Amino acid sequence: MKKTILISILIISGICIFTACSKSSTTANGGGTGGGGITFSCNNISPKFAADVQPILNTVCSFNSTCHASGSVNSGGPLTTFAEVSAKKSNIRAQILAGVMPQSGTITQAQINAFICWIDAGAANN
Repeated sequence: MKKTILISILIISGICIFTACSKSSTTANGGGTGGGGITFSCNNISPKFAADVQPILNTVCSFNSTCHASGSVNSGGPLTTFAEVSAKKSNIRAQILAGVMPQSGTITQAQINAFICWIDAGAANN
């Protein structure tokens, strides 16, 4: 009896793990999900670092929240300059789409679109 219950639990756990790890594809000109259920759309937008991404960093990630301010020891460290953000862009993208970041506060759909689409378009210093 105990073996049957244990085997059943292992099978159910395996199914849950495999289905939870599936990902949808994403495209820079279309939209998609990042595997964590966060959707985005890059249709008709061309975000710029200075005009679109930096203000998100200032209000959500670094200065107002202090999570990624200068001298931060949080995972990801400081995110106050283009160089810091560019070096960590893949991780930032994954964290946003997984719904893990921001840890405190919220990020709007427009902010998600701007950040992800800027990264997907090559993360230019513009």
